[in-house]
Amino acid sequence: MMTTRIVGTGAYVPEQIATNDDLARIVETNDEWIRSRTGIGERRIATTETNSYMAAQAAKQALDQAGIAPEDVDLILLATSSPDYCFPNGACEIQEQIGAVNAAGYDISAACTGFVFALNTAHAFIQAGIYRTALVIGSDVLSKLLDWTDRGTCVLFGDGAGAVVVQAADRGVIGVKMHSDGTKGGVLTCGARTNGNFLLGKKPELGYMTMDGQEVFKFAVKKVPEIIKELLEENRTSLEEIRYFVLHQANYRIIESVAKRLKADISKFPANMEHYGNTSGGSIPLLLDEMNRKGMLAPGDKIVLSGFGAGLTWGATLVEW
Repeated sequence: MMTTRIVGTGAYVPEQIATNDDLARIVETNDEWIRSRTGIGERRIATTETNSYMAAQAAKQALDQAGIAPEDVDLILLATSSPDYCFPNGACEIQEQIGAVNAAGYDISAACTGFVFALNTAHAFIQAGIYRTALVIGSDVLSKLLDWTDRGTCVLFGDGAGAVVVQAADRGVIGVKMHSDGTKGGVLTCGARTNGNFLLGKKPELGYMTMDGQEVFKFAVKKVPEIIKELLEENRTSLEEIRYFVLHQANYRIIESVAKRLKADISKFPANMEHYGNTSGGSIPLLLDEMNRKGMLAPGDKIVLSGFGAGLTWGATLVEW
């Protein structure tokens, strides 16, 4: 039976770097406080770059590495919480920018879990025989959703994009798991435009991100080990067989806690949030591309990708490289 193989990766981050010291000039915080609690030292902030531009650059890299022409892409899925427009969707913007003239495209909104949900969706299309080649991208410009006076959130997030090209193959994705809990949605939100029209006599207002950090932390350290165990049990795979656990890069303390609960060595949990912060949908593919280009992944390696975020949503994918 055919499955879905990652055949190329790519990434893009904005040029502008904002260090913890830079943020200490605008809110009451300092480098030591941020690093000790999150593992974050700096992040990239978009100035001229748009979401679709970042996503398209990452996509071009992934296609180039895979040796696949844009016109051979059947499907583009963009995981994002911060698109440039309500419509057209970001995937259609990317289609135009890269020349993927034969692809269908749409966006998936699942916050920091978005890339995993999008990859699992592409896998479903490929396994069903509907499409053969897909471009899966995670890209977010969370800097435009932040309240820069809220030190509880503004120090955590950064902007960035990562992409993978996937194709039908005889090895690749082994299993997928996805969960949601809408009853806990209020712990991490960002409002869209409020109602505003001539009947109300006011214009719509825009929302900003709000987060109950303690609740999100508790959710992540409980649900991520659970879903990884579920995934491995269902696919008769042991923890020892996993070369790497590629987790959403939200907070290094979360990663340490997950490793501890799984009783897995922390060396199996690569991390790069020190340089990028939490890039939401972009974080897992950004890290995956970094690992790929450093030569950390060998054919046959089994890896677990796992994301968690607003919704609340969480998911995991077991992949043979």
